[in-house]
Amino acid sequence: MASELLFPTTLVGSYPQPDWLIDREQLAKRFPPRLRATELWRIPEPWLAQAQDDATLLAIRAQEEAGLDIVTDGEIRRESYSNRFATALEGVDINNPGKGLDRSGHPITLPRIAGKIRRRGPVEVDDLLFLRSNTSRKIKITVPGPFTMSEQAQNDFYESGEAAAMDYAVAVNEEIRDLFAAGADIVQIDEPWMQARPEKARQYGLKALNRALEGIDGTTAVHICFGYAAVIHEKPSGYSFLAEFAGCKCDQVSIEAAQPNLDCSVLSSLGNKKILLGCIDLNDSKIETPQKIIERVKRALPYVQKENLILAPDCGMKYLPRSIAFGKMKAMVEAARLLRAELG
Repeated sequence: MASELLFPTTLVGSYPQPDWLIDREQLAKRFPPRLRATELWRIPEPWLAQAQDDATLLAIRAQEEAGLDIVTDGEIRRESYSNRFATALEGVDINNPGKGLDRSGHPITLPRIAGKIRRRGPVEVDDLLFLRSNTSRKIKITVPGPFTMSEQAQNDFYESGEAAAMDYAVAVNEEIRDLFAAGADIVQIDEPWMQARPEKARQYGLKALNRALEGIDGTTAVHICFGYAAVIHEKPSGYSFLAEFAGCKCDQVSIEAAQPNLDCSVLSSLGNKKILLGCIDLNDSKIETPQKIIERVKRALPYVQKENLILAPDCGMKYLPRSIAFGKMKAMVEAARLLRAELG
């Protein structure tokens, strides 16, 4: 089983969507949308769901062919990692949006919190069931985190950001329970805004995240990053919020380490968490050699037991050309094979 392997391989979440499905040129020109961005889809609505299913199958087969141990749905049905779930919740007004700043400081339109945040019903369970029915490998699906969603919305209802984040956490908790019930092996919560807003994250972000994980019986991961490489080209070599995840109820922490050339000594502060180590640089259009990936993984080994390392890209691969993404996956799988032969 993949869980028994040393150095299992997986994606963070997304895989490139085909050009026939989505306008990738327009996608690359904008920041990840917080509201729905249906204008990005090339397929008219009556046939869009079928086309998304077909493209998801392509993403699953690409991961299998490359040899990944843990497979995702590639987030093919999403315009961004967070907006599909965030805009499906009760209490969120997407017809009268708010305004705010992206984490990079650029103006952006936002969902507006106009009432109490509640989950109307499952949002991603059908996606999970489709994935489960089309692969025999271990599967992972991602959901946006409560802190990140609260920071990506204009709050016109709650007395504080903390109150909003805690209700988002209840909605995420309900979704995670249903995803495990539907057959997920791993559920990952994406919380990149904890890096962007570390003081708020310390005040109540971790509290909200732990509420989202409360009572969950299943393997959970949390992803934190500096932003997509397609948007953020220069990154610091250290996180402003990472060691704090030692106090998180999650089992795994997913981090960028390749592009920022992360000082891996911080990983020793995360206790016995499994680490999804970003060993694929998504800012580099060249396909890494397995030896380069091994070099990056070995930088973490003094601080993380080999049994606790999982190989992954730095972040979602959705902005890469598909041929480059596939080549990088294959190189990562070969690096894992060589590492097992050497260290297993």
